[in-house]
Amino acid sequence: MPNAKVLSEKQAIVAALTEKLQGSVAGVIVDYSGITVAEDTEMRRKLRENNVDYAVVKNTLLRFAINNAGLNELDPLLNGTTSLAVSVDDPVAPAKIIKEYADKLNGRFEIKGGYMDGKVISLDEVNALASIPALPVLQAQVLGTMLAPITSFAVVIKAIAEKLGGPVEAEAAAE
Repeated sequence: MPNAKVLSEKQAIVAALTEKLQGSVAGVIVDYSGITVAEDTEMRRKLRENNVDYAVVKNTLLRFAINNAGLNELDPLLNGTTSLAVSVDDPVAPAKIIKEYADKLNGRFEIKGGYMDGKVISLDEVNALASIPALPVLQAQVLGTMLAPITSFAVVIKAIAEKLGGPVEAEAAAE
């Protein structure tokens, strides 16, 4: 039986983990067993740059926290070495960065599963989430899609004007 001080420290850790899980929009659970210190440092730097919180956690403490947060389906994933990457503002960032390193380290660093918006997602869904382009890229794609018909219309109008009476710019300059 642990003493009262140790028990209260563990309860505080579980409460903090529960709050972190409930306050985040997405998270990924990882088996980090094959990663070197240099690789881990590089990955942590990139995660910090993208406002993703990453920590190695004890399975027993994380198990209590996921049960408190209502993510019970993650329980079978909590074996071996476990770390948790969570984001409070970008649901794609944890999956994208962790997947990048999992691919780069080729089997020495593996994604176990994840959650998004309070719901557990499968490994396939984590990988699909990681393949979504970054927000600026998505914005550029949407803007390009919206501008394409307008640009095409302008090109057609200019071609019609040139066919009927020469360049429009020349007529405006002549007046």
